[in-house]
Amino acid sequence: MLYELIAVVRPGKLSEVKEIAKSVGGLVLRSGGVVRGLTNWGPFMLPRRTRVHQATYSEGHYFIMRFDASGRTQSTMRRNLGLDPRMIRFSVVKMADNLEKSATIEGKCVWRKTTWDK
Repeated sequence: MLYELIAVVRPGKLSEVKEIAKSVGGLVLRSGGVVRGLTNWGPFMLPRRTRVHQATYSEGHYFIMRFDASGRTQSTMRRNLGLDPRMIRFSVVKMADNLEKSATIEGKCVWRKTTWDK
């Protein structure tokens, strides 16, 4: 099944973002899955102030990972990310459940330009 992980890491060091992405990607690969793409969106303001792990955040570093894995791997990933104190928020979305649907979806997730991004 094809999943998309949208993750928000506490702002500060890019090395923390890389380390989290590497550990999540390693988990997928060790379980026999495939990482299709990883996109770094960079730091953005959060929609609202968020309190996590006894700290309050108004900004976070976003990244997106698309991967093929089993439901058990996705569950393990959610558990590990939930316990990581560097994570602010994350969400895993199932994008396709069969090969025909997932074959048309690219690995890279592009931020769509709008008229006010000029």
